Amino acid sequence: MRRKTFDALLTTAGLVLAIVLVAAGGLLLWAHSFVSNQVHDQLAAQQIYFPKAGSESLQDPAVKPYLSQYAGQQLLTGAQAEAYANHFIAVHINEMAGGKTYAQLSQESLANPNDAKLAGQVQTVFRGETLRGLLLNAYAFWKMGEIALWAAIIAFASAGILLVMSILGYMHLRRVPAETEVMPKLSGAVPHTA
Repeated sequence: MRRKTFDALLTTAGLVLAIVLVAAGGLLLWAHSFVSNQVHDQLAAQQIYFPKAGSESLQDPAVKPYLSQYAGQQLLTGAQAEAYANHFIAVHINEMAGGKTYAQLSQESLANPNDAKLAGQVQTVFRGETLRGLLLNAYAFWKMGEIALWAAIIAFASAGILLVMSILGYMHLRRVPAETEVMPKLSGAVPHTA
């Protein structure tokens, strides 16, 4: 194969790949924006606020290191949702339920149908775990949006590198003699026989 043809094919393939990466980067950027906006809007609609700075809720050692940075703020991001779910709701549910899960409390309640206090505790734990699960779903989608942002940056950077390499490849094409071969035959070489 002629060197010029080989170089032209590689350079064109690089240019096509750069275009594909720009398109992929654009879609990933759109995905990041869409997910971030959806998570923000859904969380904002819930009107959840972190306890104010200095409040008794933030004094618990299981809560303070994770929520102090958000004190008094409205819960609007996936990172905030994760912190609130795992370090506020989960802590309070664990304290209220004595370390028992919803399933364990529910079984106890079924075994003691006349225990109104236990039945109320089961309902409260169920609601808390439901809210916690919803917030962790928001966190998961937010994290996927963040990954999409990084993937978009990598796609754009890769496209830029390929574009520069393609431009250099086309410039190099002008200097390659038309008759040059990719793998010139070795003159005087004797074929190897066994």
